[in-house]
Amino acid sequence: MEVNMADKPWYQQTSDEVFVRLETQESGLSEASVKERREKYGANELAAKKQSSLFEKFVAQFKDLMIIVLIIAAVIAGLTGEIVDAVIILAVVILNAIFGVFQESKAEEAINSLKEMAAPIAHVERNGQVQTVKSSELVPGDIVHLEAGDIVPADLRLAVANAMKVEESALTGESVPVDKQSGVLKEANLALGDRSNMAFMSSNITAGRGSGVVVETGMHTEVGKIARMIDNAVETKTPLQENLAQLGRWLTILILAIAVLVFVIGLLRGQETVVDMLLTAISLAVAAIPEGLPAIVTITLALGTQRMAKQNALIRKLPAVETLGSTDIIASDKTGTLTQNKMTVEQLYVNQQLVGGAEAEVRLSDPLALAMILNNDSKFTDDGLAGDPTETALIQYYLNRDEPVAASISSNKRVAEIPFDSERKLMSTFNETNDGDIVQYVKGAPDQLLKRVTAILDNGTVRPMTDEDRQQLLSVNHQLATQALRVLAFAKRNVSELPASLSSEVDEQGLTFIGLIGMIDPERPEVEQAVIEAKGAGIRPLMITGDHRDTATAIAGRLGILDPTADNDGRVITGAELDALSDAEFEQRVGDFSVYARVAPEHKVRIVHAWQKHGKVVAMTGDGVNDAPALKAADIGVGMGITGTEVSKGASDMVLADDNFSTIVVAVEEGRKVFANIQKSLQYLLSANIGEVLTLFIMTLLGWQILAPVQILWINLVTDTFPAIALGLEPAEPDIMDRKPRGRSSNFFSGGVFSNVMYQGLLEGLMTLGVYWFAITYPVHPATELAHADALTMAFATLGLIQLFHAFNSKTIHQSLFKVGLFRNKAFNWAILVAFILLGATIVIPGFNSMFHVTELAMSQWAVVLGAGVSMIIIVEIVKAVQRAAGKE
Repeated sequence: MEVNMADKPWYQQTSDEVFVRLETQESGLSEASVKERREKYGANELAAKKQSSLFEKFVAQFKDLMIIVLIIAAVIAGLTGEIVDAVIILAVVILNAIFGVFQESKAEEAINSLKEMAAPIAHVERNGQVQTVKSSELVPGDIVHLEAGDIVPADLRLAVANAMKVEESALTGESVPVDKQSGVLKEANLALGDRSNMAFMSSNITAGRGSGVVVETGMHTEVGKIARMIDNAVETKTPLQENLAQLGRWLTILILAIAVLVFVIGLLRGQETVVDMLLTAISLAVAAIPEGLPAIVTITLALGTQRMAKQNALIRKLPAVETLGSTDIIASDKTGTLTQNKMTVEQLYVNQQLVGGAEAEVRLSDPLALAMILNNDSKFTDDGLAGDPTETALIQYYLNRDEPVAASISSNKRVAEIPFDSERKLMSTFNETNDGDIVQYVKGAPDQLLKRVTAILDNGTVRPMTDEDRQQLLSVNHQLATQALRVLAFAKRNVSELPASLSSEVDEQGLTFIGLIGMIDPERPEVEQAVIEAKGAGIRPLMITGDHRDTATAIAGRLGILDPTADNDGRVITGAELDALSDAEFEQRVGDFSVYARVAPEHKVRIVHAWQKHGKVVAMTGDGVNDAPALKAADIGVGMGITGTEVSKGASDMVLADDNFSTIVVAVEEGRKVFANIQKSLQYLLSANIGEVLTLFIMTLLGWQILAPVQILWINLVTDTFPAIALGLEPAEPDIMDRKPRGRSSNFFSGGVFSNVMYQGLLEGLMTLGVYWFAITYPVHPATELAHADALTMAFATLGLIQLFHAFNSKTIHQSLFKVGLFRNKAFNWAILVAFILLGATIVIPGFNSMFHVTELAMSQWAVVLGAGVSMIIIVEIVKAVQRAAGKE
């Protein structure tokens, strides 16, 4: 059965078939045809969905339930006359909204950066003439001419490719430019990096020239597909955002229930007026709302970003700080992230010996060294070497050894060449020495070069090549290839006279073999240790790359992502194999794979989603355009600051300023510390608020005089703000990187925090009520109105001071306070001191008494209050010791 051309991918069609399908010809389209097609296909531009206005983004920030609770708290504070408190709460809400708008606007930069990568102009054949037009005006069927230095303006099926190389690493993950050709490719389902007869929009021509037919424009190009994935990606909520939303819902229900209950009980007792009970209910609501929590979370995260910035981890979105701490999976792009994204000579085979690149003593006088630097099109520029990464690496090898490379090149002037092409896989240069001798140097694929070799250079002596020599060379080539090294072979030939015309069939024969070199894009030296640390922290590292399976497997083994001594076939999967799995099959087997080779952008997104469906928090690192959709889909996208494209940075939550993979591990530790400190602040705040609610609730039930709204607000302002923020500055506990990731299913109340909040809040309330009862039962001023005022003052002082003492307990969830250090955190020490002074000032400074409805206390009364505060530390320390003994920490 004949296959319809429209059903075949462009790379499987011949140039003639493409011309027929697109109704075009070598002389190009007519102006009329261009106009008609532009109306049909639209402009060759990347589009994006309509973006919200700044005002719409700002309003959307107030839809969060916790924000609504804060606004209610501000209204309540205003109704009770505490205008300053109301203004502070509203200021926090507005600042959070502004920061949210900033985050959203920054996220939209990814698409804009992608647009900027497009070529501004194109050289196109129309009506038989070459014209220079805007790239946006290209249409399918246009014939585009390309040469070194051009940016490919659309997706092209190449019709002519003369020694053309295209740098596609940002799109495919390939670490070196790809050789292009114009022939048809018969294999089905080829990865982008294997479509050698195609040139893709936004890639760069590094060598050669050619022409091609525009087959896809705008959003239908491969870059356009990436733009669509970025645009349509669903922003996943971070664990922190989910936890805060859950807490907001829980607190809202609790606050409303308590306020209504107290209001109804007070009215049923008949001892209070409706207005008095309304104020009481408001006091309870104020006591229950941790209005400082969002500010504390924001400040703690912001301080975390500052510390991480000093470690070269630049945070673009605040919640990303905490998300790092909950990371289960780090899915890392290979090229430029795990590796250095630059080719390096690693092995040399010379004089029948294989030696490491670092140990080799091959001087520029050696024929192999001369072949490496003379058969080379690299250029010296003010910014360093420019040219093909493979060729620049050959010269850099000798520059690193302080060899006089420039002098050797100038004394061996190139007089002719046979350029490289992808079919014969060879390149020859003819160089004339200062003595007038002409030497031909040849480099290329070992299997192709060995077909043309008749002699071998053996320790300075040229002798005939034997079958044994060939088998030895093929064996060495195989040995290097299995190490994922790119192998080049070199040969030479002395030429008596330069031929009038050069051809490969005649002039690349009778060569003398002089050596092999093995090259690789080497792993970053710090990554291996970072992988070990990540595994020790319970984090699973994955490698995702556009490179071939063997290269990916070898690098993963060198880094420790795979066990180099084991059979890793079942641990490595290619993009084609991944395509053969349904989403359900892949989700079931995703845990089997640690390395993904020859993958496309949509594969990376599938990998992220598959792990997320297992409840895992996924961090994705990358530097290319092809990484952007997965960076945005991941719980935290990590871009590269130096080698990364602006597109990948725009889609990231965090950018590594030094492109250092180990910085991620440092950031994970900081993220874990941030979450632990937020947990400590939350435990402190909620236990304090429960203590306040319990105190007011029991006082109402027993008909006792209750604390006034102004007293509750002052306690909240003084004790909630400074100590809670200072807890966010606590140093990391020593074993924080020995713990397993807490994962997406955990929350702020995990790890015993909920039980701590409940019993510690209950303890604070009961001790405050106990002090009030003691003051009423054993008054310093018996049988006077002052007795009740003293009791209320002691309850006020106890409720405030006991929270300050409890702040010390909250420095660690389970460890002993005396183990982590009482006074290590200087900011905390100052916070407690300031809070103590502000709280005490309301009682001891004349004039404040009437403002806060309190009385001066005697020394014996202060002793009772301070005794209650100290006992809070003692009791909690005993409970922690019991928890540790029971293995509950």
